[in-house]
Amino acid sequence: MSSTEETPTRIAALWVPDWPVLAAMLVAEVPVHRPAAVHDGRRVTAVSALARAEGVRRGMRRRQAQECCPELALLDHDPGRDVRLFEPVAAAAETVVAGVEVARPGLLLLPAAGASRFHGSEQHLAAELVGAVASRTGHEAQVGIADGTGAAVLAARAGLVVPPGRARPFLAPLGVAELVHVATQGPLLTEVTELVDLLRRLGLRTLGDLSRLPRSDVLSRFGSSGEWAHLVASGKDDRPTALRRLEPDVAVEEELDPPVERVEGTAFVARRLAEQLHALLVSRGAGCGRLQITARTEDGQELVRVWRTDAALGGLSAARMTDRVRWQLEGWLTHGPRAAGRGGDHGTATAEDPAPAPLVRLGLRAEEVVAVGAEQGRLWGEASGNDLRAHRALHRVQGLLGADAVLSPAVQGGRDLHDQVHLVPWGEEVRASRPVAAPWPGRLPEPAPATVLLEPQTVQLCGSDGRRVQVDARLQISTEPATVRWPGSPGEPGREGRVTGWAGPWPVVQRWWGPAPSRQVYLQVTTEDGQAVLLALRDGVWSVEAHYD
Repeated sequence: MSSTEETPTRIAALWVPDWPVLAAMLVAEVPVHRPAAVHDGRRVTAVSALARAEGVRRGMRRRQAQECCPELALLDHDPGRDVRLFEPVAAAAETVVAGVEVARPGLLLLPAAGASRFHGSEQHLAAELVGAVASRTGHEAQVGIADGTGAAVLAARAGLVVPPGRARPFLAPLGVAELVHVATQGPLLTEVTELVDLLRRLGLRTLGDLSRLPRSDVLSRFGSSGEWAHLVASGKDDRPTALRRLEPDVAVEEELDPPVERVEGTAFVARRLAEQLHALLVSRGAGCGRLQITARTEDGQELVRVWRTDAALGGLSAARMTDRVRWQLEGWLTHGPRAAGRGGDHGTATAEDPAPAPLVRLGLRAEEVVAVGAEQGRLWGEASGNDLRAHRALHRVQGLLGADAVLSPAVQGGRDLHDQVHLVPWGEEVRASRPVAAPWPGRLPEPAPATVLLEPQTVQLCGSDGRRVQVDARLQISTEPATVRWPGSPGEPGREGRVTGWAGPWPVVQRWWGPAPSRQVYLQVTTEDGQAVLLALRDGVWSVEAHYD
């Protein structure tokens, strides 16, 4: 059992019910007693409690919703508005717990372990969060605490604190449709909606039904979205699975001179920073799990907000990242008595809230940076069909034959080239038995070859006089290398390449204390046709060990 399963992470989720509808009603000044819904031009995307009581449901078309409730107020879908107006809620929660994470407008994720000890208990922490949001913004919020993100989100919808170790029993009776509420990003939400429909048609009605299935079977049948759903149903999704070692954060920032007071003045800077950050991640072949937006005001105040990106499930393009930064800046620059005064009955304006000072610095930081696939052009976008088919096929093979049936190479420590590569189950991070950072005296100098041959290819290395090149005990070359001769295959003649440069030799002696020590001498050689190869001399015979790019 992994350490994560032994000590599950306690997560607190703060949920403001029907936030997209509430934000739209605030801007449109719709009375609180009138049923309302948000419409994206095709279907209803969010519904108020009063509208649900009249039979309006998410996914309905405009005419169908109005037939259920003739007095329904249909409001436009506006993600920027939702983000901008949610900033005071996030700021209120941050007065209770430091380091909140915005999963989506209307939903915050917070670390609960340390905060609950500080406030006395998890129940007191939940009460403090609800009270802070109510007193500072006038909005009613619900808080749930449980083991794992999915259980915490669903506990927040019920306003419960699930005791440690009880996440799975809490989730078991809930319907599989609850998975839709846990999905935080557009690409995942679409996949989960289709998955829920399929699970129902297959007779899996509850999360308990799903969690009782073997994980390998779910993975092979439903792919990565099915595996995610199984983790949620089992109460084990306390953090995203790290398929690769975490890389250092990537950050960009820029000074704003002169200071900026309006959002329009930061639009070009936000786009430039987003494109710089995107280019840096692409150049490193990496994606990120969280995006941190920071700003400094003229009076020295630091404004920080973190957004989840779910890079493995779609992430943010440079354009979407720019929109997110702009929306966040709107939330910061309009936060104050001028913005709060528009709340009407929905919010509480306080004269103590000062207007923000002009911004003098803006920065973006990619956190939880991990390596991604090789298709750099679609790093932040949806994976291509080839990638999805390949991943699905590999998951299916692992589901049928076991994780060890699909292996991928990884680097480990060692002196010999073949010792520096070991095979691990595909998609898993396995600690190398020999650390790469160890000294390893006698190891070949950088750069490392791009391709290491499984079977060395025997060649002849000759000098200008035609004699074979030899290396004595003092590592002296008998004659300067001039040509490399490759033997021919049956029916094909051999070939010869003139040496244009060489480096070495480097001796490597391993297990010299044993009955069968390994001794070889390496030589790096470039030929006139542009090839760069690593040659090894063993028992008087030269062979090609690897190729350089």
